[in-house]
Amino acid sequence: MKKIINISLCAALLAFGACNKKLDQSPVSSVTTGNYYANANDFLSGVNSVYSNLNAYPDYQLWMGEMRSDNISATSDGNRDWQGINNFSPNLTTTAFIVGAYNNDFNGIYNANTVLNAIAAKGANIGDTSLRNRFTAECRFLRALYYFDLLRFYGKLPIVDSATTYTEALNIGRSPVADVYNLIIGDLNYAVSKLPATYTGTNVGRATVGAAKTLLGLVYLTRSGPTYSGVEGPTLASGEYDKALALFNEVIGSGTYSFLPSYPNIFSYTNENNKEVIFDVQYVSGYSTSSTTYGGDFPSMLVPPAYFTGLGLSGYGNGYGTCTFNIPYDLTASYKASGVTDTRDTFNIQRQFKAATTDVVFDTTRPFIKKYINISKIGARYTDWPINFVVMRYTDVLMMKAECILHGAAGTQATVDSIVNAVRARAGITTPLSNVTLAQLMEERRREFLGEGLRWNDLVREGMAVTTMNAWRTSQGLTGSINEVVPNYVIYPIPQAEILVKSGLYTQNPGYN
Repeated sequence: MKKIINISLCAALLAFGACNKKLDQSPVSSVTTGNYYANANDFLSGVNSVYSNLNAYPDYQLWMGEMRSDNISATSDGNRDWQGINNFSPNLTTTAFIVGAYNNDFNGIYNANTVLNAIAAKGANIGDTSLRNRFTAECRFLRALYYFDLLRFYGKLPIVDSATTYTEALNIGRSPVADVYNLIIGDLNYAVSKLPATYTGTNVGRATVGAAKTLLGLVYLTRSGPTYSGVEGPTLASGEYDKALALFNEVIGSGTYSFLPSYPNIFSYTNENNKEVIFDVQYVSGYSTSSTTYGGDFPSMLVPPAYFTGLGLSGYGNGYGTCTFNIPYDLTASYKASGVTDTRDTFNIQRQFKAATTDVVFDTTRPFIKKYINISKIGARYTDWPINFVVMRYTDVLMMKAECILHGAAGTQATVDSIVNAVRARAGITTPLSNVTLAQLMEERRREFLGEGLRWNDLVREGMAVTTMNAWRTSQGLTGSINEVVPNYVIYPIPQAEILVKSGLYTQNPGYN
């Protein structure tokens, strides 16, 4: 597991990340010195540093998005960092994942602000106006992505839209969610106006206009969701489903993306950056003790270490001993409900694995998410998987379009049914549904996007987080291990270090100790 550095926001505002992604990045040792940003390559390195904070993005989506939801029924062999997230504990203010996600996103925001300030001061050194606009748009897209991630996890946030000193940061309090949304929407509108549709060569993987429109549509869709009593979370009941739908239709109508006929092919190691992918985090393999370059570790995150032990692989897993991250019975059963083999079941889920290398006994009681595992592609260690993490994909756009229509945006029930049935048919389910309801759509999303970190945010967006999770914990017999879910828990606490940095600057989210 990657080292999670515990730093406060104010300290984060003084940090600058090195680069280790696929986008031909090189580290910038000091972006504030007067002799830097002398040419376009300097600015390219600076922009690449903003992408570098995506390196940890998949892990936090899995630990804080997937783990929080009804997609995981975990067991622990001790006091583990993820346990309070899974169990809805009120004592999470120092939990490493919650602290790490907060710091990582704010580091990304600071990196974006630093480059944006440099463009404002020295942008003429880039030479090409269109390239200058693209660099600006990339930074603003990424700043919006980091802020949206923070807003969905933590609610109210300090708005930091320029490079800020430690002293200045000590006077920036948390702004209302509506104000944070205004910053995000402004950034994404600019990105939509300046980003290209596609890239070639080593630039593949950068933010595109399709990614900006998809994210902006999701922002409107999320903001439209019903609010939770007493919680300043990401849903504002704004009813902007038509705005979201218009953006999704533009992405669909662009012709840039397509619905792949094979579900496994979307996530194939040999088919990365395919037509289904709208935006992903780029990884390459090649870890060595003399290099900081490595692939992704997210494929291993929700896999029990015993799986790798049974394959005779030492040093693989996620550092959590005999812990398991089981897919609950209701979800595994739902893949079987159609009576035919669901391709997503066989691809997403490992239902048995060899328990040890010395016998032939298989463990069939702990199904887990193996979506990103391809043992033939294993790297030098568990942090070295050469597979990209898909953040946004075309099927999601189609299904969010259906979601908008079910909320009253322009469209027909026939369109909703057609979208859902296409998703099911690709999975091998030939019996079509009619008059698909919102509940059915959300369950289909649960099966389609298992292991992609979307489920918790889906539930929150639809006002279903409290009722769905409480019904689930009861039906699965988990009331003894998972606390009752209350509205306060739709967002996480602000890390305690932020509360302590200056008395009275921040107040803690309600319901947390």
